[in-house]
Formats: sequence, C-alpha cells, structure tokens
Amino acid sequence: MRLFLTQSMASLSVFLSILLLLSLPLPSIQDLAADKSALLSLRSAVGGRTFLWDIKHTTPCNWTGVLCDGDRVTALHLPGVSLSGQIPEGIFGNLTQLRTLSFRLNGLTGTLPLDLGSCSDLRRLYLHGNRFSGEIPEVLFSLSNLVRLNLADNDFTGEISSGFKNLTRLKTLYLENNKLSGSLLDMDLPLDQFNVSNNLLNGSIPKSLQRFDSDSFSGTSLCGKPLDICSDEGTVPSQPISVGNIPGSKGKKRKLSGGAIAGIVIGCVVGFSLIVLILMVLFRRKGNERTRAFDIATIKQHESEIPGEKTAVEGTENGSYGNEYSTAATAMTGNAKAVEMNSSGTRKLVFFGNATKVFDLEDLLRASAEVLGKGTFGTAYKAVLDAVTLVAVKRLKDVTMADREFKEKIEVVGAMDHENLVPLRAYYYSGDEKLLVYDFMPMGSLSALLHGNKGAGRTPLDWEIRSRIALGAARGLDYLHSQDPLSSHGNVKASNILLTNSHDARVSDFGLAQLVGSSSTTPNRVTGYRAPEVTDPRRVSQKADVYSFGVVLLELLTGKAPSNSVMNEEGMDLARWVHSVEREEWRSEVFDSELMSLETVASVEEEMAGMLQLGIDCTEQHPEKRPVMVEVVRRIHELRQSGSDRVG
Repeated sequence: MRLFLTQSMASLSVFLSILLLLSLPLPSIQDLAADKSALLSLRSAVGGRTFLWDIKHTTPCNWTGVLCDGDRVTALHLPGVSLSGQIPEGIFGNLTQLRTLSFRLNGLTGTLPLDLGSCSDLRRLYLHGNRFSGEIPEVLFSLSNLVRLNLADNDFTGEISSGFKNLTRLKTLYLENNKLSGSLLDMDLPLDQFNVSNNLLNGSIPKSLQRFDSDSFSGTSLCGKPLDICSDEGTVPSQPISVGNIPGSKGKKRKLSGGAIAGIVIGCVVGFSLIVLILMVLFRRKGNERTRAFDIATIKQHESEIPGEKTAVEGTENGSYGNEYSTAATAMTGNAKAVEMNSSGTRKLVFFGNATKVFDLEDLLRASAEVLGKGTFGTAYKAVLDAVTLVAVKRLKDVTMADREFKEKIEVVGAMDHENLVPLRAYYYSGDEKLLVYDFMPMGSLSALLHGNKGAGRTPLDWEIRSRIALGAARGLDYLHSQDPLSSHGNVKASNILLTNSHDARVSDFGLAQLVGSSSTTPNRVTGYRAPEVTDPRRVSQKADVYSFGVVLLELLTGKAPSNSVMNEEGMDLARWVHSVEREEWRSEVFDSELMSLETVASVEEEMAGMLQLGIDCTEQHPEKRPVMVEVVRRIHELRQSGSDRVG
C-alpha cells in the first residue's frame, strides 16, 4: 500500500511539473514580446513620421522596417523617418539578435547607449547623417562581428581610437564629415571601403591605408601616399658638426682659404646649371607627351610610357573617357573608298561611304594627339586635325588575322548605322599597325559622368537624363542584336557608353572582340559586368549582353561602380547585392543618394522602381530567364512614358 502511494505521489508531481511548464509562454514568444516592447519604447523615445506600427499585432515582424528570423527581430531599417532626440538606455538590451541596424539620415543626437553592446551579432550599423556627438563610443569596439560601419556626417570629436583594431571583420569604415582630430592609426583590418575626409586629422597616412584613393583623405591635413609627400619624407635631418669633434682641431675654429671658397662657389654654379638643364629636358619631354604629332612610327614608344590600366574613377577624374576607353563599331553605309596618302600609295586610310569630312593619312600623322586611355583592345587617342575637327583614334593590339580577313570583318563593323552607335569613319591597315578612326565624343563616357569628379559643386544627375541614357543604350544594343541572330556586343559596360553634348547615348566597342587575339579579349572578368555563364570572352551570347546591360541599369540607379562594389561580408558584386535587398528597402538602401536628394524624385519613384526591377530581370543567373533586348527597349519606353503621363 505504501509503495502504491509513493508511486502515485511521484506521478502526480511529474504531472504538475509538466502542467506548470505548459502554462508558461514559450521562450521564442517571450523573446519576441521583449523585442516588441523594446521597439515600442524606441518609438516613444525618438518618434518618427513613418512609425505606423499596428500594436494590435502580436508580432512586430510585419511592421515597416522590421525584419525577423526565427521569431526574433534581426534587422531594423528606419532611414530618413525624422527620428530625433537621444536614444535611451534599455532598448538594445532586448534586441539582442540584431544583425542590421540603420538609423541613417535622421536627427538623432547625443551618444550611443551602452546597451548597444548587447547586440553581439550586429554586422551592419548605419548611423550616417545624424547629429551624434562626443567621442566615438567605446561600446562600438565590443561589437566584434561588425562588417559595415558608417558614422559619416555627424558631429563626432576626439581622436580615432585604437579600439577599431578589435573589429577584425570590418570591411567598411566611413568616418567622413565629422570633427575628428589627431592622427591615423595603422589598422590591420580587411577594409575594402574607407573614408575619413573632411575631418581635423593630421600626420602621415599609415601604410595599411595607402591603398585607398585620395578622395578618402581629402579635406584633412594628412600627408603621404596617395596625397602629397610629407615635408619630413625623403630628407635626412642635418646634423651639426662640432669643430671640437674634428681630430686635431683642439677646439679652434678653422677658416676656409680663398681657394676653397672659390671652389665651393664654382661647384654650386655648375650644380645649379645641371639642375636647370635637367628640368628643361624633363619639361620638354612632358610637353611632347601631352601634344605630340600622331606619328605611327612613335606610337609604340608613346604607348609604352602609359602606366597600367586605371580604375574607372581614376580614368574619369581627368575628364577622359574613363577606364579602358574604346570607341565602338558603327558607321555610315556605302562603299568604302581609299584615300592615298602620297604618290607612293604605300599607305592609305579607308573611309566608309558617307563620311562627313575626308582627310588623308598625312593629316592624321601631323595632328597633335593626346592619350585618352589604354583599354581592353588597345590604346585610344584624341587627334586634333584642325580647329574644328576632332577624331578619336584607336590603335588595336594583338591583331593576328590576315589582311583579307581583317578587311572583311571591319567592313561589317563599318556597315552598322544607327543613331545610338558611335560612327566608325575610317580605318588603316598595315602589317604593323591597325588604326580605327571614330567621331570624338566630348562628353566622355557614362562611367565618367556617374563616378567622376564627385566633389563640391557637382550637379546631381537627374532621373530624366539617366533614363534617357538607358533607353538610348538599349536601342543601340537592340539594333546590334537585330542585325544577326548570333551577333553580340561582347563588352557592354558604362565606359563603353559614350555621350553627346545633349546626353544622348552612343554604344561603342562593337565588333572589336572578333578582331583581336585571345590574349587581350578578357572584358568584364573583374569589373562586375560579365554574365556568370561566360567562360570564353570571345564567345559572348546576346543573353550575356543583356546581363551586362542590366548591370549598367543598376549602376544608373545606385550610382555605384560595379568594379568597386563589395557590398557585404560575402563579397557580393553589384548585381547580387541588389538582388539581396528587399523591395521595401530599395528607397533607403539601393537608390543613389544623389538622385534621392533631388526635389523632383518623388514623382518618378514608381518609374525608378520599375527600372530597378528590369535591371534585376536582366541580371538573372539563368540566361533563359532574362528578357531579349527588344523587350528591354519596350519596357524602358513604357516606363518613361508612364512617368511623363504622371508628370503631365
């Protein structure tokens, strides 16, 4: 009997324990409730015009700007929603699973709460465009998983702490437009994006940061590569020599003899004369490099003096056509006619039909020339024939095909005629040299327009111009595809879309991939334009062209250069990054901030969203999912038309 009672009591105890556990809220529900409570406390403290959160919902996961994963809030995106005041303590202590936090472009003040350190999984923190002040808080340096950190455009003061060395995964660090002072520390971090411009910094730039361009350090008193050399670099401090230290001097001053003084004077005069002579030679050589006759015999030497290929931004900052500038293949139809250079008839230019102005090779050889850029298929020059005639000349490299085959292929290129292609006017062929002559485009490339000279006073490129460029480039590419079901461009990118004075697009570089050898035909391998299925750059399908054009669309919308786009800790390129962003975040995270700053942007946001979706469709991983160019042209035209109808 006693055994029976003991067993019954044990069973009852187990039953009551189970009942008690079941009556308690599940841990995930408790955590989500805590997240919800923290978000409501945040709304109460700093407000905001878009905090239209329905508190009746048991979960905050469908609130605007809130993203969840596994019944926890993991991302909070509240950019540009008029947040103001100081963030109080006790909020982030509950939001412990946050991986992304974006409060950019608000009016938040004060410093960051200490309990932000509870968000140990935080990887992306965007606080730029607020009024945070004081020193950069130490709590940030405990967030060891941070990958992207943007504190730009605030009022932070003090020195840049050595605590940043704790952030061993950090790839983006933006601190520009603050009031930070002191010197830069040598940071052994995997940074791929860095900017401290417009601060009160001084001293030399550490070696680990010298790989970034000068824009990352502008508006400071820093020196050293990539800025001007520091005043104390390259010189040996002078050491005073004590007469008393000279053996045999016995502390007495020695006077120089008259002969010694004369020798010193003569030596100084001779040394000064040599320096002047060297400077004269250097300046003369520099002048010859900038404007020298376009002489085929000296082109090879001239080209060898050109440094390695520039990045997209470097090429455009000088007003050139940008990285790997090359003009495209299109020209007036008609029969080609030879123009003899001289009575010997050994060299000649071959023009295509309706050339507006015919000149001979001798005129071209006498023209002053300036290097525009060294690109995939050769070096491009601007040649000035006379006061009103400018042409672009491309010297092809690695052309190994026979005379007859080259002429057959170039005739096909020269026969292309469309208003959105760069006209090919003439060509020159010999055993050693192959030259192509095009119209010169004074506005340069789309790459230069988007990414060059982003300093003060720059006028943002409005949506009307961007969408017109997109339509023109699409029409040019569609024309090329329509000429032959198997033909493709093969090297579509922003630096191969040139612009007229009225910002009309002209596609360039068509047909050149078939003229040069395999050693140089490696377009789009690194720059982010190349379709994932392309393995041989000489064999690029039309659907691969569509992918590259889609990247250009994304570039127009985001303002980001694909060659410099490492968007997150996974190393995504521009296309993959845009694909990863939710549609609700396009306005705050994807669209170019220069574009969003314009007052007229609100009326075209729907059109921009449609264009972004088209760019996403064009950059699908599987070629069969991408539209054809004729469909792309139709969709761009309809989007622009709908935008015009709304404005009207």
